Amino acid sequence: MRHHKLAILCAASTAAVSISPAYAQDDGSEKSVAGKEQGQRDGIGHEIIVVGKLTGVAIDRDELDFLQANDLRDIFRQVPSVSVGGSLGITQKIYVRGLEDSQINVTIDGAPQSGTLFHHVGRVNIEPELLETVELQAGAGEATSGFGAIGGALRFRTRDASDLLEPGRDFGGIVKAGWFSNDGYKLSATLYGKLIGDIGIVGSYVYSDSNEFQDGDGNQLRGTAAKQQLGFVKIGGEVGSGHNFSLSYEHREEEGEFGARPNWPVLVGDSLFPAEGTRQTIIGNYGYNSGGAISLEATGYWTRAKFTLDRNDRWGLYGADIESYGFDTRLRAKFSDHDIVAGVEHRSDSVASEYLADDATWQPWAWDPNIGRFEETGDLFGIYLQDHWQVADPLLLSFGVRYDSYNLDVVTYDTGTESDGISFNIGADFEVIPGLTLNAGYAEAFRGKEIGDAFTLEHRPGRDILQPGLRPETVGNFEVGATFERDGFTASAAYFDMKINDVILDQLYRGPFPQDGVYYENVGDFTSDGIELRAGYRTGSFGISGFYNSYDSRINGNRINGYEQLALGNTMGDNWKLTASFDPSSSLGFEASLTRFEAVRDLEVLFRDAELGFVPATELIDKPGYTVVDLFARWLPFDDGRLSINAAIYNLFDKQYLAHASVGDYTAIPDYGIVSGLSEPGRNFRLTASYRF
Repeated sequence: MRHHKLAILCAASTAAVSISPAYAQDDGSEKSVAGKEQGQRDGIGHEIIVVGKLTGVAIDRDELDFLQANDLRDIFRQVPSVSVGGSLGITQKIYVRGLEDSQINVTIDGAPQSGTLFHHVGRVNIEPELLETVELQAGAGEATSGFGAIGGALRFRTRDASDLLEPGRDFGGIVKAGWFSNDGYKLSATLYGKLIGDIGIVGSYVYSDSNEFQDGDGNQLRGTAAKQQLGFVKIGGEVGSGHNFSLSYEHREEEGEFGARPNWPVLVGDSLFPAEGTRQTIIGNYGYNSGGAISLEATGYWTRAKFTLDRNDRWGLYGADIESYGFDTRLRAKFSDHDIVAGVEHRSDSVASEYLADDATWQPWAWDPNIGRFEETGDLFGIYLQDHWQVADPLLLSFGVRYDSYNLDVVTYDTGTESDGISFNIGADFEVIPGLTLNAGYAEAFRGKEIGDAFTLEHRPGRDILQPGLRPETVGNFEVGATFERDGFTASAAYFDMKINDVILDQLYRGPFPQDGVYYENVGDFTSDGIELRAGYRTGSFGISGFYNSYDSRINGNRINGYEQLALGNTMGDNWKLTASFDPSSSLGFEASLTRFEAVRDLEVLFRDAELGFVPATELIDKPGYTVVDLFARWLPFDDGRLSINAAIYNLFDKQYLAHASVGDYTAIPDYGIVSGLSEPGRNFRLTASYRF
């Protein structure tokens, strides 16, 4: 049933690296995202990736099922380059090499997820039940990576009918029921079938209900209960003569009663406030490939996300709204030994927030009682060219260029900024001997100022919002490494060194300056360097793998942290993981994993507070190390494989810990007693039954 490559799948021709359990098809061959032709692109087509290939990751549907993935943390549990902070689903943030997901180009079927609704909740929301594959390009990469890919590109692809239909069948369905001891349940139903010819349709409904969970010490964490529901429809397929398309619609809702800052603990005596988040997305993809040298791919999208929080103790109901629409069109030409992609993309963003209660409720709290709604808009335009040149059988070269233009309009306060720039990349992939491949690359990325955090759009009258002469961010990322694969053994080693110049961030201010409380400026330079090591071995029914990461990420020479450098990054300790699997038969599989984060000692914090005189000096905090053990199993009771039962024990030994990717613990510092991330859940038994018909 399951062949597990527990570390990497690193053939010289692959564009992504798989660390996931890869389940065998009926003929016993392995089915893995990395085994697809040169890695799958966001929407319809494919692309080769050379720059930064060694630290890329691909996750497939079978791994998500095996892990019973319920949120972002579950999706990326096995991924070396990624940590997820925030134990409550609505607050989760993704960190790639310590950089927050606001520094990453995140797409769903090619549609970017842009903007920030509220800095105390997560920016990326995706239902794992919808996903067919997940691909990560860690670090600035090739010109096709998209807008603002300072820290890399993360691509989610949703399922379609062709992914689900069994051979010879025109209709089918999957029903699932899951129970979690800590604490809740999840139900889903998916129907799919052919409409006409090769055109199919898939529809899914997912509902989950979570109660307040307990941490490893048995404390029930207030404000962690939530309900989510999602509806999804996707239609598409081949229409003949080389044409194909897909069109999808997703509607997601999440609601609960959370703290005023949902990603921080709710202290004794504090109130809970009703909150609700929604997202609607429409995505269209079109492709043409006649089988000749030229092919075409196009993606168009519209997405709208909302978040409301009822601060009934103060100004009442407050709402945030982000809307984005745009397109990405690329032409691919293959001739001689070259594979060239040329494209153009455009995105329009708008963000707004407003007081939604009666005027008499919010006006006493407003800086200007005549203004209750705030808006910013942004327009992004880019053109790019990327070439992959097969110089000789063992040598593949890649080089590309990209031009981007950013325009920000702070509508409410009649100000704004614009910028444009060019970025380059070059890389090489060289197979020294069969099984041993060397890879090196250098990539640049460019990003101007984008729309701001919706909950901080309101500004004091007459105050500056943007630094005069604000400069765009530019990054240079160098990577080098090697992979080896032979006789069931796989290994890779990679080193990276990156620098972001002119980081754009808002930080604490002190009046009576002309700056507002939220004032975006160039705060300095960010640097990060590190190593990623991976290895695995598979023989028969047994597999074992591991990885080790070590990063040093700094802003102006000081280690970053997720409280003061919100929207930039976080410091995490050295991280390593060991995973072992055993598949005694085609219907039974087991896995155990051990994850370790080494302690971060004497992390210096409050630099800006000390600079402004709010505190007499900087302080030191620790991030204690922790080790977590997880167990997984899958059983197919019947020969037809239609019924699948998955069991898991997350945090087997009920470890009490605060994830390094969450906000650090400042509670021992005078006057900072409320600043801390939420503890992670304690032991959690999960059981999911799935039936395919």
